[in-house]
Amino acid sequence: QVQLLESGGGSAQPGDSLRLSCASSERTFKAMGWFRQAPGKEREFVARLSWIDKSTYYLESVKGRFFISGDDARTTLYLQMNSLKPEDTAVYYCAATTGQSDWNTRDVYNFWGQGTQVTVSS
Repeated sequence: QVQLLESGGGSAQPGDSLRLSCASSERTFKAMGWFRQAPGKEREFVARLSWIDKSTYYLESVKGRFFISGDDARTTLYLQMNSLKPEDTAVYYCAATTGQSDWNTRDVYNFWGQGTQVTVSS
């Protein structure tokens, strides 16, 4: 059974940094990503990493502040979040896909973690 386990969420003040981690029990995914869902809003794409070509892609509003990376064993995904803003408050989900393309779209991700809460407030 595939498991994705997020950690590293918590409370932060505006301008602070947090790093999320996602431990995967599977090494054969084509790509992994981070999504987030704020109260009353749809779950949105945040960032993704392709294990095939190591390419990355980000939501426009987090570019230059968030950085996605992974270990060489393809078992751990990270999201370094800098210069946090109150609007970054959400439950953050790790996701993985066996799909060959369209990694920037939510629908292609077929495995999901349980989520970790990130709250940014002063």
